[in-house]
Amino acid sequence: MKKAETFYEDILGLSLKFNFQNKGMMAFNVGDEDSAIILKDLKVFPEVKPTIWFMVDNVKIEYQRLKGKGVEFLSEPFEIHTGMAVEFEDPDGNRLGITDYSKDPKKS
Repeated sequence: MKKAETFYEDILGLSLKFNFQNKGMMAFNVGDEDSAIILKDLKVFPEVKPTIWFMVDNVKIEYQRLKGKGVEFLSEPFEIHTGMAVEFEDPDGNRLGITDYSKDPKKS
């Protein structure tokens, strides 16, 4: 994680969005949007794959909607620092996720 932190912060010049290395994650801002590059420690998340995340208004509602359309999720929705999240894979095995800002009243 330290090498990745140095690469994204010092070499690419991205600013740190959050640092939860104690939980095996850190993220870097991409421009002025809510988009971020989220890095996961392989020691904490051995099955990790690069993941594209989409922000939704409510993860629990979107989870039920997508599940009703046959999407198979990797877990139940789970709490993160800013709200809720859950991941799934497309038919080709690409990892995707949805997240919300339900714990941040300025963003919800």
